Amino acid sequence: MAFNPRTILVILDGLADRSYPELGHRTPLQEASTPMLDSLAAYGQVGLYHALRPGVPLASETAHFIMMGYRPEDFPGRGLLEALGFGVEFGPGDVLFLTRLVSLEPKEGELVLSTRKPRLTEEEAALLFEEVGSFEAEGCKVEAHPTGKGGGILVVKGDASPHVTDTEPFIRGMPLVMAEPLEEHSKSKSAHSTARLINEYLIFAHQRLESHPVNRARLKEGLVPLNGLTTQRPGRAGELEPLEARLGLRVLSISSAALYAGLFSALGARSRLVEERETPEEEISRKVEEALGSLDEFHLVHVHTKAPDHAAHTKDPGAKVAAIESLDRGLGGLYRALGKRPDLVVAVTSDHATPSSGKMIHSGEPSPLLIAGGWAWRDGVREFDEVSCSAGSLGLLRGDELILTLVSLMDRGKLSGLRDNPKDLIYYPGPRRSLKVPE
Repeated sequence: MAFNPRTILVILDGLADRSYPELGHRTPLQEASTPMLDSLAAYGQVGLYHALRPGVPLASETAHFIMMGYRPEDFPGRGLLEALGFGVEFGPGDVLFLTRLVSLEPKEGELVLSTRKPRLTEEEAALLFEEVGSFEAEGCKVEAHPTGKGGGILVVKGDASPHVTDTEPFIRGMPLVMAEPLEEHSKSKSAHSTARLINEYLIFAHQRLESHPVNRARLKEGLVPLNGLTTQRPGRAGELEPLEARLGLRVLSISSAALYAGLFSALGARSRLVEERETPEEEISRKVEEALGSLDEFHLVHVHTKAPDHAAHTKDPGAKVAAIESLDRGLGGLYRALGKRPDLVVAVTSDHATPSSGKMIHSGEPSPLLIAGGWAWRDGVREFDEVSCSAGSLGLLRGDELILTLVSLMDRGKLSGLRDNPKDLIYYPGPRRSLKVPE
């Protein structure tokens, strides 16, 4: 049987979860009615996946980076990826920080993140970012660029370092964290000066925003002021091997978030942004349709939805059950395509677990994984959830083992020890120079 396999990799962001008493000690995925996901599982083989190792909560961008076969220590920072995704201009040596507008309450000399969740308009955010758009200290210049919904990118120009701590406390009622050099860069003058720069800038931002007309108007309306900024996950551009050179595959990402457009851009791959729809069903259905229509041009299509993660962050397990059921209804096109295309491989998993209760943003449980179509085994597991998948033939895959498995199923895996290229590639055949016979 001659195949030229293509793969669609569906990432249901934050799908994995914990079990909850209100769900009969089941996870939201176990509780949800998922006939399409169960059918896909029965069509192929299942297991569990964790991009690093079980127990470690991962951010989406880090998990994706490792999933695509890159080393964690080479991760360039989320600030850089979002800057790329949003089209923020920066130079080769600039450091990029994520930032967001927050409400701060001064208490005993500290700036405490308000327990009240602020709402703001894009017009308010633009005016506030304009007020703190430029700042200079420590021989560096800070430029603030809004990216929507109160978020933004700080571009730091000069002798700056990305090796400083976050100032974002994440937990309401906690004070802003002082920026400090990371322990492994404690002797770096640049890291020390960047930390001082960030601390000075955040105090400057608080002082300027506290009395801004936007905040005076908000206080009159009984709204909390947006009188501060936080910083987190800085990064700087580096040299990353393009995905096509690394995997031997033309890769496309289909998502609704600038983060993933930025990530795949940093990896030299193509990306398309599809607007989020009213329901997860409509969103995933549209993305699957786009993916199926792209298989002639691309070998691997990454399809991403944030719906389970958004639902889990409400800390309501029932909301996540509803989101999963809606997504499942939108996956019918993927299941039907498997019956029509013997060359199609479908993989479905998540980048990380997002708990629907408790204080953690993400948690360390592995995610359920299914691979169906092509030459994939059929292991007899007929339900797609965390517990059922733990009994599957794939076992627990970690790190780059998922992408290596997909490359192998696409009939492109290289026999260990073969060297048809000066670089030890993971795929075969690799680029090589033909031996020429002299004339």
